[in-house]
Amino acid sequence: MNIPSTLKTTGRAALLGTLALAALGSVAAFAQEAAPAAAAAAPAAAPTPVLDTGNTAWMLTSTALVLMMTIPGLALFYGGMVRKKNVLATVMQSFAITCLVTVLWFMFGYSLAFSDGGGMNAYLGGTSKFFHHGITTASLWLPGVANIPEFVFSMFQMTFAIITPALIAGAFAERFKFSALLIFMALWLLIVYVPIAHWVWGGGFLGTAGVLDFAGGTVVHINAGVAGLVCALVLGKREGYGTTNMAPHNLVYSVIGASLLWVGWFGFNAGSELAADGLAGAAMLNTQVATAAAALAWMFAEWIIAKKPSVLGIISGAVAGLVAVTPASGFVNPTGAFIVGIVAGVVCYLSAVKVKHMFGYDDSLDAFGVHGVGGVVGALLTGVLADPAINSLSSGASLGKQIYGVAVTIIWTAVATFVILYVVKALVGLRPTTQEEVEGLDISQHGEVVP
Repeated sequence: MNIPSTLKTTGRAALLGTLALAALGSVAAFAQEAAPAAAAAAPAAAPTPVLDTGNTAWMLTSTALVLMMTIPGLALFYGGMVRKKNVLATVMQSFAITCLVTVLWFMFGYSLAFSDGGGMNAYLGGTSKFFHHGITTASLWLPGVANIPEFVFSMFQMTFAIITPALIAGAFAERFKFSALLIFMALWLLIVYVPIAHWVWGGGFLGTAGVLDFAGGTVVHINAGVAGLVCALVLGKREGYGTTNMAPHNLVYSVIGASLLWVGWFGFNAGSELAADGLAGAAMLNTQVATAAAALAWMFAEWIIAKKPSVLGIISGAVAGLVAVTPASGFVNPTGAFIVGIVAGVVCYLSAVKVKHMFGYDDSLDAFGVHGVGGVVGALLTGVLADPAINSLSSGASLGKQIYGVAVTIIWTAVATFVILYVVKALVGLRPTTQEEVEGLDISQHGEVVP
């Protein structure tokens, strides 16, 4: 049968059209099947970190608590323990250091401690954030983890930088020129405190070596305590030390100051978690338990040896507990904190009361006996008592690593502090005249007296 040509053409076209439609359908079906597979194979885009308001609120609170530790806490604690003629000079030191360190931290300290130092990052941060350059309200610290504003983190760390040099002043109370104090503290902050903060917390060699310091056993307390001892040795004893009555003029001030330190320390330790979570809660409980245990341990040790439990003793014991639990607070369980407190209370009592008298140095308000020794006790016990059930980082704890961190801190602090003191001595001298010291630093340095 003959098929007309037009029909042949039409039929061929229809056949080709049918085949084309079938092919397109197959491609479409394959594409629909392949799309989900391709989507599944492609990695999901990471969500953009957003500010955590809960963490931020806790860190704002913690920052205010830590600032309260220096003014008015430490100012009153130290101010009540000196003689009446030196009380204004003593509280002035804490207040002036707060102002001085704030400015230096804003300008240089934060960047050198917590920015990337490039090839030198193992030892010191960089200069990219001098004057907080490049930080905005949108900048987050630990994005994806803490998600707090970098401004808040810097302010939190500033309060640590403030209290550390202020603690040193307890060792040379009643015998340091105010002009010398300002120069010494400025140099000490940038040469001693900032590098050690970077070594431990800013990505430096101590932190990467596994040295554990949750909130400042090495960075704050061993650092300040050793510096205080060097200052006491270089300056020598107060005029009349050992023969003149140098009893505290108002222990009520000191009790109030110690109480403010205790409350503020919750921001110090629990705030160092940088988050409002379970570990912050553990650090807070550990702080409370260790402090109470140390206060009682000091009190009973003094009661047994000196026959009477003193007010100065129990508040000094509380501070010793606060100091010792600082490096351990986020790594040990509450039982470990209890042990830290008992050991610190007894050891710091012996150091501040017995060892000081044995060697005859004049650590006026026991900055080394409490902070230096307490910091060492806490740092070493962290290596022994760290509990991985509290913090996964505790699994890497060892006594050897902690000894290494303590030794490096002591050596650098002692040598650098010694050099800085002699530089300041060459510039303006360190001590007031004998007559000025006998009259009291309130009148000789500031022209004021407490009526």
